[in-house]
Amino acid sequence: MSDTDTGFGSASTSAGSASANSARTTSQNAVSSSPAGGSTSGGRSDSGGTTTIADNVIATIAGIAIRGTDGVHSVGKGTSKALGAVAGRVSGGSNAGRSVKVAVDDERVQVDVDIEVEYGMPIHELADHIRTHVTDAVETMTGLDVGEVNINVFAVHVFDEDEDDDSDG
Repeated sequence: MSDTDTGFGSASTSAGSASANSARTTSQNAVSSSPAGGSTSGGRSDSGGTTTIADNVIATIAGIAIRGTDGVHSVGKGTSKALGAVAGRVSGGSNAGRSVKVAVDDERVQVDVDIEVEYGMPIHELADHIRTHVTDAVETMTGLDVGEVNINVFAVHVFDEDEDDDSDG
């Protein structure tokens, strides 16, 4: 069996003993950097095979968790948001992870995101909620450890009466 490279980099989960790409073994997992810029983590030692998780999959999981957090108006700055929306329409896919950057290094996932918050939200509390949601989602769905979630608040969205009029009718 071979890993599939999507061109986005990948995080691989490989069960069994340490792989050829010099895995570091912990009590439950073996983790190493893969040539594609992801990581390999091992599960139970009595099963075989490899599961590859591309970085864009991790970014999508994180993006969905961020968008599902109350107080987040939007994810990504203007240009990356617009390009992500166009790419999503053209490909027919989701753009949930396009404004989220992910790096997998040294047994940990790092997530970087730019957000616009709703006016009135305590930003420090919102950031804590985002970190919790992203960490829970990524760790639950991938089995990888999240080392840090870096949040750049680039704007505050102020309520506009025209927005309310559009939603009423």
